[in-house]
Amino acid sequence: MVSRSAWFGTVAVALLVALSAAAAAEEEKLRLGEFIPESAPQPAPETGFTDADGKPVSFADFKGKPVVVNLWATWCQPCLKEMPSLDRLQSQLDDKLAVAAVSEDRGGAQRVGPFVAAMGLQKLKIYLDPQSDVAHAFNVRGLPTSIVIDAKGRVVGRVQGAAEWDSEAMLAVLKPLLESGTSTIKGAAR
Repeated sequence: MVSRSAWFGTVAVALLVALSAAAAAEEEKLRLGEFIPESAPQPAPETGFTDADGKPVSFADFKGKPVVVNLWATWCQPCLKEMPSLDRLQSQLDDKLAVAAVSEDRGGAQRVGPFVAAMGLQKLKIYLDPQSDVAHAFNVRGLPTSIVIDAKGRVVGRVQGAAEWDSEAMLAVLKPLLESGTSTIKGAAR
């Protein structure tokens, strides 16, 4: 007869192996800095945030133009690395695409304003979400995370982690959205 403690030990080891396999599968799905398209575009959540002056904004305000919603914070080192490429992307595609850099800093404009000025960002439009409502609505696990929304207001993909947004690979991913307002985006880009 197998002792009760040996049986529990065997069950515990089997459970740990199963959990490790599940964690590895989940980690495989999480490809930092890479665009992951949605299998079926869904409407962007109805959540609000503000612009840098405190004026209320929602994702409906962007309808008619594709938007890259970048969730970031001043304390996030990968976010800082990514900000210049987002600024260049906005500069390059200003008439075709909106880049909404939504700060998740709890300090709001007092914390974010000086940071943005010091970074010398020229074109990037900064928004504030000190209560993290946007991050919660998109079920974000960490910063930076960027959500790509098509001109019809549907979420078509996301990038978790920092990316080079003005790279040829990322521009190739965004190109279908810019040309026809379609939500068909293929492949992953870094």
